[in-house]
Amino acid sequence: MQDVVVIEDPAAAEVSLDPIRARLLAELSEPGSAAMLAAKVGLPRQKVNYHLKTLEAHGLVEMVEERRKGNVNERIMRATAASYVISPAALASVAPDPGRSPDRLSASWLLAVAARLVRDVGTLITGAERARKRVATFAIDGEVRFASAADRAAFAEELAGAVTALVSKYHDESAEKGRDHRIVVAVHPSVKENR
Repeated sequence: MQDVVVIEDPAAAEVSLDPIRARLLAELSEPGSAAMLAAKVGLPRQKVNYHLKTLEAHGLVEMVEERRKGNVNERIMRATAASYVISPAALASVAPDPGRSPDRLSASWLLAVAARLVRDVGTLITGAERARKRVATFAIDGEVRFASAADRAAFAEELAGAVTALVSKYHDESAEKGRDHRIVVAVHPSVKENR
């Protein structure tokens, strides 16, 4: 089982968003059969089996074992990942484009940049898995509490200056075997999760 799978196919995205199938995916973090799942989710085994076949057809679940139970073969299934992310590539014709209206202070632009990040990293993960390689990435995630809007603005200005200085120091346009890397730095109000 993979840690995260990025769904790029529109049909697979649609299948994964069905509430019953999403629940089955969650239940299949541990292997189970249609009969076992039916008891957990309160649906007939045949209906669960139908949903499992649909999920399997889109690569979201896989068979890990087949057992003979009486005169029936019981298929033990599990989710192909612990979690899933739907890439904006699944809705390519309406995906947000950060190039459309670049505005560092716009929440819409930040969302478009984040969508591009999900799409790009999803593509990298998929390619790396096929090549059986790792993707070289780095991320920082944290929180800061500002005393005022002026402090937040000063922080953003200082952060932009520090990042610009680092880019200027390390960017080498003439490096023949160099590889371009995208840098995304974002500051937004924290959202408290209800758990």
